[in-house]
Amino acid sequence: MANAWKRDKNQKLLSPKTLISLLVLSIIFLSSLFFFFSSSSLQYSNTNLSINSPFPIPPFDCFKCPQSKPIIANVVENLKYPFVYSLADLGNLPEKPHKNIVRLLKGKPFRKPDISATIQEVLESMRASGKNGIVVDVGANVGMASFAAAVMGFKVLAFEPVFENLQRICDGIWFNRVASLVTVFEAAVSDRTGDITFHKLVGRLDNSAVSEVGARLAFKSNKEIAVQVKSIPLDKLIPPSQPVLLIKIDVQGWEYHVLKGAKKLLSRKPAEAPYLIYEEDERLLKASNSSSKEIRDFLKSVGYSKCSQHGTDAHCTKE
Repeated sequence: MANAWKRDKNQKLLSPKTLISLLVLSIIFLSSLFFFFSSSSLQYSNTNLSINSPFPIPPFDCFKCPQSKPIIANVVENLKYPFVYSLADLGNLPEKPHKNIVRLLKGKPFRKPDISATIQEVLESMRASGKNGIVVDVGANVGMASFAAAVMGFKVLAFEPVFENLQRICDGIWFNRVASLVTVFEAAVSDRTGDITFHKLVGRLDNSAVSEVGARLAFKSNKEIAVQVKSIPLDKLIPPSQPVLLIKIDVQGWEYHVLKGAKKLLSRKPAEAPYLIYEEDERLLKASNSSSKEIRDFLKSVGYSKCSQHGTDAHCTKE
């Protein structure tokens, strides 16, 4: 053991030329790794840019977004194309938790959102008739309409101005593996470009609205916060060459302004005009100085003569 650490006198050292060659090869190898992972990271961080057009506002980058917490997510029940989404509001814990938290604790899936089932039925019918195009989700909330379309393979443009909801959409993009299909915008859709005051209702983020009266209409006890958000018309963002299958709008009474900002899109000939689903709640429309009659008159002026009522939603098409 005394001689265990003695250097072997006959050991041959590498020549300077060999050492330099190994050093050069090492630098080349490390550089290759650096560029490979850099390009992979860049490609991964931009996978949500799913539609090749120059957007006037940048899409929301989920990979740079602070992680939402806690994450409470689950699969929905009884859908032909199931998906996962996470909650933005947890209810009043522990006395009155959100109904889906109660279902989760009982080992049940989240309750099927009506809009998700509707979206899938409409899109499946369109697919069967050979139609193709994108889905536009205005007032995306936590993505229940966006993911219903994306898990079927459709590309989606989702618009949501509430940051907490955007975090949940980003959760769902990861859970459902649809980063290449869903492009998200932190913006309110309207009939003008710029900034707009948006009223966020704490504890009921699904009822936030451009109209302060509309935001507080159903939940007067909740705290309301006014924030500035970007506003953009759909006509400024969607080029005429882009086929659009369906537009879903749920913006707490601001529907008329969204539709006005999509006049060119809605004026397409019947074979190319999108199927339209929008919330038509007279109380919320009145809070935004609008009405269902004003909306129907506008839609008739651009050729949407066939509208039917489904609860508080209106479904409109061209013939």
